[in-house]
Formats: sequence, C-alpha cells, structure tokens
Amino acid sequence: MPPAPETAPSPGTAPALGPAPALGPAQEWLGGRLRLHHPARGAHRAGTDAVLLAAAAGAPEGLVYDLGAGTGAVGLAVAQAAPRSRVVLVERDPEAAALARANAALNGLADRTCVLEADVTAPAALRRAQGLLPDGADLVLTNPPFFEGAGHRPSPVAARAAAHALPEGGLEAWLRTCADLLRPRGRLVLIHRADALPACLAAVRGRFGGLAVRPVHARAEAPAIRVLIEGVRGSRAAFALRPALVLHGPDGRFTPQAEALHRGATGL
Repeated sequence: MPPAPETAPSPGTAPALGPAPALGPAQEWLGGRLRLHHPARGAHRAGTDAVLLAAAAGAPEGLVYDLGAGTGAVGLAVAQAAPRSRVVLVERDPEAAALARANAALNGLADRTCVLEADVTAPAALRRAQGLLPDGADLVLTNPPFFEGAGHRPSPVAARAAAHALPEGGLEAWLRTCADLLRPRGRLVLIHRADALPACLAAVRGRFGGLAVRPVHARAEAPAIRVLIEGVRGSRAAFALRPALVLHGPDGRFTPQAEALHRGATGL
C-alpha cells in the first residue's frame, strides 16, 4: 500500500463522534458486493447516482476522498474494488457519518477508511481544522447537493433537504474544495444534474483541465438527466465528450450495461 502523505488523515484511526446509530438490517448493494445500513425512511439513500460515480472511479491507488459521502456507499465501493487505495469519507451530517463508520466496519474496510465530519463549503481555515487538508488526494469523488439557493422546493425531511441543497454560491465553493484537496495532476470525478453542466464547467474553469463529460439518459430518445464530469487538476489537455450512457431500454428495464453497473460487474 502506498505511504500516506504527511498531511493525510489516517484511515482506521478517526474516533467515532456522537452516539452509535441504531442499526436495522443491512441491505445488499452492487449485487451483494457490499452490505449497507441506510438512514431512516425519508432520508437520502444511495441509488443510481452512487452506482455511476463509483463505477467512474476506476481502480485508484493512493488517497481517495468521497465528499458528501452520506452513508459511505461510493467510497466503500472504491475501497473494496481498489485494495491499494485509502479512502476518506467526508460527511457533515452526524447521523449519516455514524452510519458510514458502521458500514465500513460491516464490510471489513475500517482499516483503510476513515470518516470526517466536515463542511465541504466552509472557509479554508475551518475546513483544515476539521481535517480537510490540501494537496494530498490522488482522487476526489463527489455527488454535490443538486440544488443551490432558493430556486427549488426543499424536502420536508431535514436530513434529505440538507443533502440536496447548497446556499447561493455553494457549488463553486464545493468544487473549490475539491481542487484544494487534490495534489497537482490529481483527478476529480463528479456527477450532477444535466442542466447544471454549464455551472459545473464554470466552477472548475481555471482549476481543472483534461475535462471529459459523459451524458446519462434515462432512455435513448430522452434528454440527458445526469452528467459525469472528470478533470485533472492543473491539466491543459483538451475537452472530451464521451459516449452517452443509457439506463433503460424500450421495455423500461435496465439496459445490459446499466444492469452490469448496478451489479458492480463493470466500470465506466
């Protein structure tokens, strides 16, 4: 396993904060490759977005951050698939963070993961006091909250609303933190709403190059609903538009590729 940078958090050593969560039965995810405890009904749960983000990570070596990790699905999938990685799960909600710790232990990954309770959009001094230290990550994975400002109807469930919304200017602050965490030439992978592509590209401008975008469509004839965006910190490589991913066929079932992704049997 590669040595950790001096500034990196130490997987397996972060103390559990707050009371241990009440755990119900764990559910299988990625075709049974992982078992996950989920939050109470109504809170945000890992779904197709998490499947796609984990699949786009590849098999990284070194230090990986999962920002906005929720209960840890994406980061734990990467830790399991890439045994030479060390994964930091970053989550500001204490209940979700506690579940992420429980899920790491449940899947035998606690020795290569740690959970930080931190606010990704906080000013740099506060982020660093919370453990989000700069210039050390080889890969940052993130599914930022999809809405910004007051232009949406928030969920009545507080935890779900917090997982889905950022304050005005929050997306730019979120992606600035992604760049801050990465070493030079480190890689970013994020998933967002397709209509947020212009805002995402504006937020990474000047920080990332080698940008590649993959549209994700619910059906072949429908507009894209998601975009997967990759970039390299400090790169000057050209932009690439990758082949689209289609999730459902005419019969409404997953396409063979989408089915394999949901079973954890292939990557992107």
